[in-house]
Amino acid sequence: ANYDGGTIIFGVDDNGKVVGLDDLDQQCLDIENRVNDSIKPKPDYSISINNSEKTISIDVESGIHKPYLYKAKAYKRNDTATVEVDEIELTRLILEGKHMTYEELPSEQQELSFSVLEKGLIEQRGITKIDKDILKTLSLYSDSSGYNNAAAILADDNRFPGIDIAKFGETISIIQKRVTIEKQSILIAYDAALGMYRDYYQHEEIDGSMRRRVEVIPEAAFREAIANAIIHRLWDIHSQIRISMYDDRIEIVS
Repeated sequence: ANYDGGTIIFGVDDNGKVVGLDDLDQQCLDIENRVNDSIKPKPDYSISINNSEKTISIDVESGIHKPYLYKAKAYKRNDTATVEVDEIELTRLILEGKHMTYEELPSEQQELSFSVLEKGLIEQRGITKIDKDILKTLSLYSDSSGYNNAAAILADDNRFPGIDIAKFGETISIIQKRVTIEKQSILIAYDAALGMYRDYYQHEEIDGSMRRRVEVIPEAAFREAIANAIIHRLWDIHSQIRISMYDDRIEIVS
């Protein structure tokens, strides 16, 4: 119920062999009582009986009121084991149950400036100046709770990890250049990554009277990969996006 739902089958051993159960009706009643008495809030589930195999199946839906707690603790399935979720995972479940994300939470920093974001909006959208109304339109600010974490990620100075970029030579023991950008607007980190890409993977060739730009690795692909790494990363984990550049490839870990 805390994740993607699933089916639990009673009357099958760990090797998948059907061993069956006795008194199926009473077993169903016991299971329902256990679920209703021990799990809060009540998950969305249905029970069915297979009389020929003498097994009971519970189909559990992915819940919309997460987290679902068993004796005040939340659990998840980890391969063949059931384990208690850690503090970060529990926070995510709580936010999911409220239909919120970490980026929507109020930022601990409320003294923020946005000169980098403002410059980008002036160039791309033709605004004259960034103000609270524009930040509200971008869902970065509200009158009730102030700036959120998404605003802090885009702010000129913040407490978030950024991007760590390394260009390697023939082996990983040879580092030709390394740049780490953190606690600054993620837009600065994005531009720095793009600049370093252009230094190593773009050059010009002259063919007769013609000059043309050559991309060893397509810039469009690199831009898309970096944008995805930024947008889809988990910002509640204090870890940098890592970009490893080699002569024949680029590896990005978010």
